[in-house]
Amino acid sequence: MADGVIVKGIGGFYYVQTQEAVVECKARGVFRKEGQTPVVGDRVRIAEKNGKGSIEEIYPRKNMLIRPAVSNIDQLVVTVALTDPAPNLFLVDCFLLLGAYTDIDTVLCFNKMDLTQDVSVAEIYKAAGYETILTSVQTGEGVDALKARLQNKTSAFAGNSGVGKSSILNALGISGEMETGSISDKIKRGRHTTRHVELLQLAGGGFVFDTPGFSSFETPQIPAEELAGCFREFAPYLDGCRFRGCAHVHEPDCAVKQALADGKISESRYQSYCTLYEERKAVKAWQK
Repeated sequence: MADGVIVKGIGGFYYVQTQEAVVECKARGVFRKEGQTPVVGDRVRIAEKNGKGSIEEIYPRKNMLIRPAVSNIDQLVVTVALTDPAPNLFLVDCFLLLGAYTDIDTVLCFNKMDLTQDVSVAEIYKAAGYETILTSVQTGEGVDALKARLQNKTSAFAGNSGVGKSSILNALGISGEMETGSISDKIKRGRHTTRHVELLQLAGGGFVFDTPGFSSFETPQIPAEELAGCFREFAPYLDGCRFRGCAHVHEPDCAVKQALADGKISESRYQSYCTLYEERKAVKAWQK
């Protein structure tokens, strides 16, 4: 018997990293009967014979995302290109919402510093209370700082195609083969190259999930009334509104809207909140 972590799952086979090696395993039928499926990131106990293994036990999970199916995440690294492609702030805010609602620590990596000196987008999130790291794979700027943030943790990189996730992982010295895509000049977005979720080992300690682009991440269906609590810069103002249960959208004497007017909350973040609120408010009870 040996303990390990599932680093990849393909076609019913699970590849488990133990202290000794990566072992190809099948899951015992009992898991199927219990409605439990192993996922990448699971800590497991395996039995091994003649180089093949079987998963005997799945240890309790710290957390789990449904799509893509990964578990035991210590931190979410939201990766944003400062330019080429232009930042999609709504998608960034959806990622941050995912981290906030699942209580997963979040850090933002703003990449492609070699292409622009305009870091105003990063300043929006720094002002909102998020840790931000500026990087350039071409010059090496910020790569060591990011690597230090990842040490001895299990991190999931999230970001829409073309922001440079795979190139960053290569620069970090990830063990394992990475396939990098290029930006299409016509549509200015990355060609999707990552085909499945894989847990890759970081030189010096730690693991990194290599995940598909944003379209494969499932944003949690947070009730409309709980959204404001997931925007951390709203926190100082939530108890200052005139009406209890204020939605911070149309109501008068709203402390959140006043903070927006005073420049203490960014316009883009507030608009993301309003869009998400209206979407959630429109969901019928039977759809939740």
